[in-house]
Amino acid sequence: MSEHGALLAPGGVAAAAVAVGDIVEGVFEKLHHVRDAVAGLVGPAPVSGDLAALRPLLFPRLGGLVSGIGFIAAPGLLADAPWYLEWWQEGATGEPVQLVRDMDPASSAFYDYTHWDWFAGPRSGDEHTLTGPYVDFLCTTEYSLTLSVPVVKGGEFVGVAAADVFVRRFEIAVSPLLRGIGGPAFLVNAHGRVVASTTARWLAGSIFKGAPGLLARPCRALPLSLVAAQLPHVP
Repeated sequence: MSEHGALLAPGGVAAAAVAVGDIVEGVFEKLHHVRDAVAGLVGPAPVSGDLAALRPLLFPRLGGLVSGIGFIAAPGLLADAPWYLEWWQEGATGEPVQLVRDMDPASSAFYDYTHWDWFAGPRSGDEHTLTGPYVDFLCTTEYSLTLSVPVVKGGEFVGVAAADVFVRRFEIAVSPLLRGIGGPAFLVNAHGRVVASTTARWLAGSIFKGAPGLLARPCRALPLSLVAAQLPHVP
């Protein structure tokens, strides 16, 4: 028995960490396709209309875990729109709906997306960023995660490919894996924020800074770790 009151199946924690990593990598793989497509579209003087060519790629990638997906341009990238999002999300019946926000810096409703972690992380050089959970007041008012990757062309950062994932959908996908461990278990992002959990002691959105008897194991090479009781040492 662990000190947290449950017997952990041998290899269960490690296997669950790998399986969770596979689920999250599936979303990042979609973003890699978007990233590569944007890099191929961005020419010497790109305009917002050029990004419409992404839509046949974006639309089929909506659904399942992904509630929103698109490209967020670095300020000044586009000649006709210094601030721009080519962002699509699921409508009420599942159809793609474009998100439109005030991109005029002179407006009181201007949406400066550069301060958000999902943009700042990739801009600083992080290959994979997982932000949240947070209430997404901008798009859906849902409790959400945002996964993002940098888009680079000719060595220059040109923006971010990102996807939104509703926490409720993510929990449905990973909860069987966490419960299968046989003891309290939860997932944390790179900043220690709990993303999904099987225990009321560590709820989604809370911050984990470590605790006796608990060990964080990386979910592949991603900014996500699985925390569960530390297995006893067997000589």
